Amino acid sequence: MGGRIRLERDGAIGWLIFDQIERRNAINSAMWDAIPAAVGELDGDQEVRAIVLRGAGDVAFVSGADISEFEESRNAERAAEYAALTGRAFAALTESAKPVVAMIHGFCVGGGTAIALHADLRYAAEDAQFGIPAAKLGLGYEAEGVEHLAQLVGPSTAAEMLFTARRYGAEEALRVGLVNNVLPKAELEPFVRDVAATIAANAPLTLRSAKLVLRELGRAPETRDARLVEESIRVCLASADYREGVQAFLEKRPPKFRGR
Repeated sequence: MGGRIRLERDGAIGWLIFDQIERRNAINSAMWDAIPAAVGELDGDQEVRAIVLRGAGDVAFVSGADISEFEESRNAERAAEYAALTGRAFAALTESAKPVVAMIHGFCVGGGTAIALHADLRYAAEDAQFGIPAAKLGLGYEAEGVEHLAQLVGPSTAAEMLFTARRYGAEEALRVGLVNNVLPKAELEPFVRDVAATIAANAPLTLRSAKLVLRELGRAPETRDARLVEESIRVCLASADYREGVQAFLEKRPPKFRGR
């Protein structure tokens, strides 16, 4: 079956590319299954400081889950299996130690919107279209996905998106808080490269701690791991990077962080 997850590296930026151009980068089961290992590979690369998600070509980020598989893999008998498959992919993005940025152009619908929601930052081209068409397909939407959506855009907008199943243009997505910024299509990639490079120049341990704290704050208070949060902060304070950052500030020079 066509479609693949492709990795590219450009200095400190690791690119995770959804590649099934002939189907507008619709994501099939094999691609879902490949995401955790791909994220893990970039996570394990000490040269990579930020991860950028993008779709191949210029038509779509991800146009949705590959509907040609639905009768076989997304039915009542295999619903739990499919949910576990996608859940592992989403968890890999959320739990990555490195900042994850979604660079979105064209169609970002269904599974595409779900993937974008699990990035830390989302930047869109003016031609981007978002939507969750589950109600037009008769699908039940996983509770974790609904919760993630509601946390980002609020319960009322989440309800509108789920109930109407309509498309949201880039400017409307910006207004409701679905994306961080909207740019002309020709400016999107240079902008995202600049953002990713800015992130990559910062202290990796601080970025890891900040991402962990944000993730824990998104959980119910009784399930938050305060010990893990405190340990991540302690590691920063005890690091050589902290000493380097202070020294560089005093010497009025750019710091050289090593992630330790």
